Amino acid sequence: MTSTPAAHDPNKMAVLRRTQAVFSVLLVLFVSPLPCHNVPAYQKPVMVQQTGKVLPKPQMLTVSAEAYTLAMSGFKFTYGSSSQMCDIVDQAFRRYYDLIFVVDGVKKAPVVSKDMSELTELQIMVKEPCTGVYPSLESSENYTLTVAAPMGTLVADSAWGVLRGLETFSQLVYRTDDGMIIINKTTVDDFPRFAHRGILLDTSRHFIPIKYIKQNLDAMAYNKFNVFHWHIVDDPSFPYQSVAFPDLSAKGAFNPYTHLYTQEDVKDVIEYSRLRGIRVVPEFDTPGHTASWGAGLPGFLTPCYDGSAPNGKYYAANPMLNTTYDYMTKLLQEIKDVFPDKYVHLGGDEVSFNCWKSNPDITKFMEKMGFGTDYSKLEEYYIKNILDITTSVGRDYIVWQEVLDNGVQAKSTVGEVWFEHPTIQAVLERLTAKGYRVLLAAGWYLNHDVYNPGTDWSTFYKLDPRVFNGTQAQKDLVIGGEACMWGEYVDGTNLIARLWPRASAVAERLWSNKDVTSMADATVRMDEQRCRMVRRGLNAEPLHPGFCQFEYD
Repeated sequence: MTSTPAAHDPNKMAVLRRTQAVFSVLLVLFVSPLPCHNVPAYQKPVMVQQTGKVLPKPQMLTVSAEAYTLAMSGFKFTYGSSSQMCDIVDQAFRRYYDLIFVVDGVKKAPVVSKDMSELTELQIMVKEPCTGVYPSLESSENYTLTVAAPMGTLVADSAWGVLRGLETFSQLVYRTDDGMIIINKTTVDDFPRFAHRGILLDTSRHFIPIKYIKQNLDAMAYNKFNVFHWHIVDDPSFPYQSVAFPDLSAKGAFNPYTHLYTQEDVKDVIEYSRLRGIRVVPEFDTPGHTASWGAGLPGFLTPCYDGSAPNGKYYAANPMLNTTYDYMTKLLQEIKDVFPDKYVHLGGDEVSFNCWKSNPDITKFMEKMGFGTDYSKLEEYYIKNILDITTSVGRDYIVWQEVLDNGVQAKSTVGEVWFEHPTIQAVLERLTAKGYRVLLAAGWYLNHDVYNPGTDWSTFYKLDPRVFNGTQAQKDLVIGGEACMWGEYVDGTNLIARLWPRASAVAERLWSNKDVTSMADATVRMDEQRCRMVRRGLNAEPLHPGFCQFEYD
């Protein structure tokens, strides 16, 4: 399946990578007698200047040549007299103060010019109460920022808009070669194009320690992503420690003592995300992708047969047993209690019918239900039950696109597009024509091998989720998208470098105006954003030969 994202299927990914590897070797052997010289033409190294360029690009940005200095001892964030106050904004004040004034882990007082006006304060106005709130799909992230000495203003409906505005403010600030911290006179009126701007992270194929999950959440905040799609379990391992079913991780994790997300870990991630305006949407994918569930949940998987006898193998949730739905009811109730977001991702992709077909009890059940030999009806039966259970516990749901293609009736369902048959645009047109809201993931699988290092991000950048044949009403049903990092070849050692700054290209496509398409302009801002993330302590990979003012240590 080389033309579609294969990361959902490890076997397909392995075949794809072996094929690519063989092709690469043959290419080197027959085209280049000196493989060490088989590199792009010389590129002059770039010293990336920090000049206060913003990514994602705001909807409206006006920057004047008039510039002001900021002094570590003289600058402060404050609330306006009628502003709402809360911990989200309080903690953001501290974070962004450090991001502006801390270099290499040390607070460095900038040089202050007596010949320039000084910006001494950024006053914040939050209109809506923000104590104890969680972000949602409907949250406002709009903000207006005005920078003019001696005091700038940042006005937003919600704390989430304040967070986005503070990120923009911090990016407008830059440090000169002689040590001055500068910001230009600026006005910004900004809001996101799409409400759902996510990063999918697979923590089943490789366990990702909490430390690196938090680093990724920081990077997401720096790029105005607002959804952490936590693909927390899958076939290879079940690292989530369930209260209702503790054996799932005890028998399904790679190591039940070290490769485990405890309830406290999950709460920690949710709170860390909340303080950065990021929703946590967990995915518990069934009926397929459940191999790791079997040992800890006896009877949940379907016994496979060779002829008239079981062959000792198990595959997929058993859709005919009431106990299957009892298990899922208890688990989904727990998920609702643990994860505050309104949505849970239920998966539903890549279900092979071979095991179900081999099982004589399933065959009898099919006859009883009047499904004949159409196993897609059995899958639809299972999915409908799971959707009903999810609704009954008070949650909405997201599913992979196969569920929509197989005819689920609920128009409130959000479908995530992950493969391209025959094209991404054709899939978007087909699903929105049926009235479904959709997210785009196809085309943004960042775990795929980087064949053109430093330039493949341009492909991500050029993919617009709303460019397809359809009415405006159809295009409005595309509510966002996600950059995906599947875990076959990614763990804590390379997660950040593989994702960033490539995911920044997706961030801009999901936030900025549809007319923001200049690759030349984006390249300059991508360079600066990469160096900005490096200065902030993230090992974001380089885009081409060159160097940053502050290197990763």
